[in-house]
Amino acid sequence: MLFAVHGTAPFGWERDAVQWSGSHRPGAARVAASLVTSFGSALVPYAAVIGAGLLTARRVPAGPRRLLVALAPLGWLGAGQLLRTLIMHGSGRPRPPASGWAVSASGFSFPSGHTFTSATAFGLLAWAVSRHLAATGRPPATRRRWAAVLLGLAALVGLSRVYLAVHWPLDVLGGWLLAAGWLALGALLARRIPWWPSGRPRRAGTDGP
Repeated sequence: MLFAVHGTAPFGWERDAVQWSGSHRPGAARVAASLVTSFGSALVPYAAVIGAGLLTARRVPAGPRRLLVALAPLGWLGAGQLLRTLIMHGSGRPRPPASGWAVSASGFSFPSGHTFTSATAFGLLAWAVSRHLAATGRPPATRRRWAAVLLGLAALVGLSRVYLAVHWPLDVLGGWLLAAGWLALGALLARRIPWWPSGRPRRAGTDGP
């Protein structure tokens, strides 16, 4: 809606944020931010969703359904990536000037791919870990700590994209909002599947080998 009214050009406060990042980026901070941002691409987020699937599938009896549950988070992330790509090409928002980039980047700017990927992947893993801990009788405080760590890491990935000057702040916000909506839709669909494993404590005879 903002782009429809304002256009895809950056707001003044977005330019200020990117310029501030460029002037407050010593070598050590740049290296740290580059490491953090790497958690939003390549193997890390996909390993996270595979882990989420395997952890959830442990509560499903052996058979085709277990395989479906194990692959569901990976498929959901992949479907989300298709949606994000459509939105990205639909908006066609340019990135910040390449002269200020601290890492390489490609494609349009909105929504941030690293932000969406990390938030979706670590969100799925946080959901799987929380339900597993609940099913094994762990206290809510333990579940909240795990969720805070995983979602905090996703938040840092998004912030690193602005700090490294490859995205405008609204790109990151768009990635977070898209991931939140995609996760909420996935949770809603999972609850409508009768045989999807719940977070309730285990009962004897309900688990597979």
